[in-house]
Amino acid sequence: MSAALSKEQITDCLSGLQDPSQDRDIVSLGLVASVDIKDSNVNIILEVPIHRVAALEPLREKAEQMVRELDGVTSAAVILTAHETRSPHAGGTQDETPVAEKVLESKVKRFIAVGSGKGGVGKSTTAVNLAIALKLEGLKVGLLDADVYGPSQPRMLGVSGKPPAVGGEMVAPLENYGIKLMSMGLLVPDDTAMIWRGPMVQSALTQMLNAVAWGELDVIVIDLPPGTGDIQISLAQQVNLTGAVIVSTPQDIALLDVIKAVTMFDKAGVPLLGMVQNMAIWECPDCGRTDHIFGEGGVAKEAQKRGIELLAEMPLSLSIRKGADSGMPVVISEPDSLQARTYHDIAKKLIGKAGLDQEITAEE
Repeated sequence: MSAALSKEQITDCLSGLQDPSQDRDIVSLGLVASVDIKDSNVNIILEVPIHRVAALEPLREKAEQMVRELDGVTSAAVILTAHETRSPHAGGTQDETPVAEKVLESKVKRFIAVGSGKGGVGKSTTAVNLAIALKLEGLKVGLLDADVYGPSQPRMLGVSGKPPAVGGEMVAPLENYGIKLMSMGLLVPDDTAMIWRGPMVQSALTQMLNAVAWGELDVIVIDLPPGTGDIQISLAQQVNLTGAVIVSTPQDIALLDVIKAVTMFDKAGVPLLGMVQNMAIWECPDCGRTDHIFGEGGVAKEAQKRGIELLAEMPLSLSIRKGADSGMPVVISEPDSLQARTYHDIAKKLIGKAGLDQEITAEE
């Protein structure tokens, strides 16, 4: 039985790999941003200047091959991330807003973002159920989990494993329920913390869009992380978003952050397709009493105030939570339930608002 792998073994191995343009090894140059080991699986992140990403793809492949050949390694994944280099006379720092690269989107007809100002409001659960509902309406659908720091869509969609290579630097998304998925959660272990700065996040998103063989799709649903930071801004720059859906509970604290999200999308020129009031009510299964645990009607009032359509009011539901945790969303597990019908209603509204009805008609 071989001894447990160590980071020292991995870095010793990588120190034998020279940067072709600098005549030094990649470890001493500081290109190895992180090494993560889980049992016999190794994940490595190389951080390089953004203009060298394409040129260093052979080096990435060589690093992956070298580590995979080490005794005790059963799988190895090496990811290139990029930072923007700046002239010392240009002003600013490396952590400032990076230059966006426009995504190649010729085979994807629409992009719909699902966002929230605050975490814990059911945004990811809404995104996965909407993606499946859109698929069941006859569309070709992809799901991009853009929450680099806390990816949850692999579990919610019930997929696992590493995306397979399909030639060159391209990989294929994994698929379940007819939905094509790409997520950072498919590339790194569940217990790995992604301690990345803005430029590295943008590079990862660019790769998940441009280096993934999505194929011909009518729409990609983008599950945004909560907040109004680098990821949201980068995506608004990189893709021509058809529009965004904002999810929130009625709670006053959540609504404060919703206002920030609305403002961000407005400044980015992204149309708001509507708002979803999630966890709107809770009905006691024993006595039938209805309670507004997170407040009453807050999202509806905010939507009306701002002239945004309220797409639906979704109840606080055990079946929605169970479906998300089990990898079988409620639209699949309980297709005749009120919750599933509500997601279908939202999907039908989005089809009209985003012009996706044209795609369904064309395919018929």
